[in-house]
Amino acid sequence: MNKNARYNLNNTELCHLGGTEYQNQEGRVVLKNPHIHFLEEDILYHLSFSTRTHNFLEMFGDVKFVCVGGTAKRMEGLAYLIGQKIGVKLPTGAVLQDISSQGQRYAMYKVGPVLTVSHGMGVPSLSILLHEVIKLLYHAKCKDVTFIRIGTCGGIGIEPGTTVISETVVDGLLRPYLEMPVLGQIIRRPAKLDQLLVEELKSIAEEQLPQFPLVVGKTLCTHDFYEGQGRLDGAFCCYTEREKEDYLHHLQDVGVINIEMESLAFASVCNYCNLRGAVMCVSIIDRLQGDQIQANKATLEEWQRRPQEVAATFIKSRLAES
Repeated sequence: MNKNARYNLNNTELCHLGGTEYQNQEGRVVLKNPHIHFLEEDILYHLSFSTRTHNFLEMFGDVKFVCVGGTAKRMEGLAYLIGQKIGVKLPTGAVLQDISSQGQRYAMYKVGPVLTVSHGMGVPSLSILLHEVIKLLYHAKCKDVTFIRIGTCGGIGIEPGTTVISETVVDGLLRPYLEMPVLGQIIRRPAKLDQLLVEELKSIAEEQLPQFPLVVGKTLCTHDFYEGQGRLDGAFCCYTEREKEDYLHHLQDVGVINIEMESLAFASVCNYCNLRGAVMCVSIIDRLQGDQIQANKATLEEWQRRPQEVAATFIKSRLAES
């Protein structure tokens, strides 16, 4: 089909082009974008991959798990941890390579059937990454892929060091969907997480890692670290300390137990694309007690490893069952 023929098709015809059906068939990762069908080459610009220069099936066809988190260093550490858990041994002297380093945006590591990828900070950065990772998995013909976001957060009335598994996600107005303008119109996509996956992660944590404090509940996702989260220590602030305290206690009253900056996009994308997704973060501050993170580097690193341990143990358990 001539690539210009797309302009002669209506929406229904576009949606039924081969390889881009809206329904997930036999667990395959599919795309909700019929226009990919017309591309002679699909360039994943920010990951520095292309369907013309890379064999996606050969490189990524066995991927079953995608773990994403904020920083490159954290995702590198997670890759080594997962490798240890599932018994992937590197040759003597070898190290894991950042396979998307040429893109200079995100870091990606592959260990066995697991990808660990950094997503930067905030909804826009994560959204860009997920678009390209999902296309990568589609071109690699991957099946039954589970996504887990692993990060840090501010707790609301919970002890620092507590692992939080998100059961539901809301935005800054406490709405359970991602809202964004597309072609000049506002679209809303529900931010739903896989509840069976939430329960699986909770069970793994409680049964195999009982030494780590754990809670499950509602997560607030904001678009800003300072004003968006009611902090008093940004470069500017237009509210009083009393107003901030009232706001945080209101969040607690409606069931919010933590605040972070990516879960809304993560949940909405996974739900929209029929992918199993879950979010686990470790609380590094109780926002009811202050705004600035006081824990030292060693303590923060130990805390950050906790949800990673849960994810790695979960993946090991899943692979043992297969």
